[in-house]
Amino acid sequence: MRYRNLADTEIQVSEIGFGVWTISTGWWGEVDDERSVRLLRRAFEKGINYFDTADTYGSGKGETLLADAFGGMRDEVVISTKIGYDFYNHTARRGQQERPQDWSEDFIRFALERCLKRLGTDYIDFLQLHNTKMNAVENDGLFELMDEFKGEGKIRSYGVALGPKIGWLGEGVKAMRVRDLAGVQMIYNLLEQDPGRDLIEAARETNTSLVVRVPHSSGMLEGKYTEETTFAKNDHRRHRPKEWLLDGLKKVEQLGFLTESGERTLGQAALKFVLSAPEISSALPNISPLRYRTSTMTNNSTSSQRPPTPPTSRRKSSPASRTSTRTTSASSPPGGERWLRPRANNRPPRRRASRRST
Repeated sequence: MRYRNLADTEIQVSEIGFGVWTISTGWWGEVDDERSVRLLRRAFEKGINYFDTADTYGSGKGETLLADAFGGMRDEVVISTKIGYDFYNHTARRGQQERPQDWSEDFIRFALERCLKRLGTDYIDFLQLHNTKMNAVENDGLFELMDEFKGEGKIRSYGVALGPKIGWLGEGVKAMRVRDLAGVQMIYNLLEQDPGRDLIEAARETNTSLVVRVPHSSGMLEGKYTEETTFAKNDHRRHRPKEWLLDGLKKVEQLGFLTESGERTLGQAALKFVLSAPEISSALPNISPLRYRTSTMTNNSTSSQRPPTPPTSRRKSSPASRTSTRTTSASSPPGGERWLRPRANNRPPRRRASRRST
């Protein structure tokens, strides 16, 4: 496994991260907590140290799964979560319909404290504002609050996640240009390169890191779909039109040159494409227990050798490069004291000068 810096922070994340939504939302088939915890630990053993979740994933389940999986080893993993949706007062939801967002100081403070409690920790490495629209990007008070959280030691860095669907170019570019972000999460892959290309350019100009979700285009770039492929009743892809599958297969046929040498799978080529941009710190392939049983974890790797121990989340990184190849050396109730142990350095990393125009 290789590791890259998150912008100019001291946080190093594995190039392959684990998006916890696949094992906490029920949108990828049946979920089993014990099996999910085993999978998270297996990912860590493979060298993955970056785990991305959100407070809305399973109404907090994604965060409690991380607490169960990594109790007693908080400094060895990098945790990012997201806040902004008020699922506490708006529990009813139809499909993937968006819930109301609340960017008020009272709610954001409340949401952060609940995240910390569910994670069983006193700090979050990378806090993202979940699916920010332009009204949030332009909210000076919201980002002043993020800086306050850093000063209080509750977060080490912050950014925005764009979504829920692909797009939001204006929001992403403006956020990178006028806010002091460590990172932006976006959708980007071989089949869906826009607006990712423009966001990469903005990230290069502002020294912002990018985290990419859906690098395999919802499984299309794993090379396993056929015209007869069907999805489980509780799999969100089941509700997509048949044209999505057929059109995607036609596009995949044009990518045969990527695998004709036999040196890599289509899934590996898809990840190499994403990670060819140095502005992208980590890619989040969809990992689930069912997919793991079909060797998805192995296909995401480019080596059969035993991976090195990932760097601790507080290891000081080299400022010379965003990429590092250096090697370094059961379940309990969420909200416990397992991770609440003294840290070597409780002060947040040095903050960059504000990008906000005056």
